[in-house]
Amino acid sequence: MGATKTEHYTDQQNEIAILAKALGHPARIAIIEFLLKADSCICGDIVNELSLAQPTISQHLKELKNAGLIKGNVEGTAICYCVDEKGFEKVKGFFEHITTTIEKKKNECC
Repeated sequence: MGATKTEHYTDQQNEIAILAKALGHPARIAIIEFLLKADSCICGDIVNELSLAQPTISQHLKELKNAGLIKGNVEGTAICYCVDEKGFEKVKGFFEHITTTIEKKKNECC
């Protein structure tokens, strides 16, 4: 979405769009699922888990972090990642709103 077009939407609509875009790639879903399975922050293990090159993984991690879905901490020469609960609370809220609205409007649509 072009930068000039985002001004036509609310801050919340733009925020949800950024989150949805970050979730719109299967590799990013796989990264999040892997982080959820882990008991601690993950550094190099992500590359071993997925069949993608390290630079590709890094790009996906960057997108997820920029969207606020994961967070990273520098530990020595490595950056360790984990899920950022705040980002997923926003996603959850959006889908709960959709679900609630659909439940209220059952049988009112075509």
